[in-house]
Amino acid sequence: MDMYLIIDTSRAMEGARTAAFSWLNEHIIDRFLIEGDTVIIWSAGDRAELIYSATISGAEEKRAIRNLLQGMEMRGQTPDFSGAMRDVTTRISRAPQGRISYTVLITATAAGLGPAFRGGSRDLFRWFRTERFEQWQALVIAPHIGPRVHNAAAAFMTARN
Repeated sequence: MDMYLIIDTSRAMEGARTAAFSWLNEHIIDRFLIEGDTVIIWSAGDRAELIYSATISGAEEKRAIRNLLQGMEMRGQTPDFSGAMRDVTTRISRAPQGRISYTVLITATAAGLGPAFRGGSRDLFRWFRTERFEQWQALVIAPHIGPRVHNAAAAFMTARN
């Protein structure tokens, strides 16, 4: 599996940082990731920045991710999710067939998503679900799933007739 994590590092995340990173550690890093999975992390401050990329081969990589999260600085006013999502989409399109991809975006507020929903990157966010918490939210995004959804809908409609 390829795990793509996009983390809002704007100042809006400062108050939610501890809770969001605890959730990432517990639900994604400890429970979800296994040996052989690839993890790629972007910091979404004023501009998207790739900050980590590795294949999990043991506890060392998970520890490195936890340390990276703990040391992340919150800076910038508006998170650049679009830049990171464009990179995720490119990486997914180049991945070998059969490779599972999972994209999680962590943000403090829906307002930070506004610029990403406008313009050319709007389609990158067409298929997602949200888990909302008191001060932050996690979006699980599937920018690559559109053709599969359309094929499934067409098959369903054909079967009904």
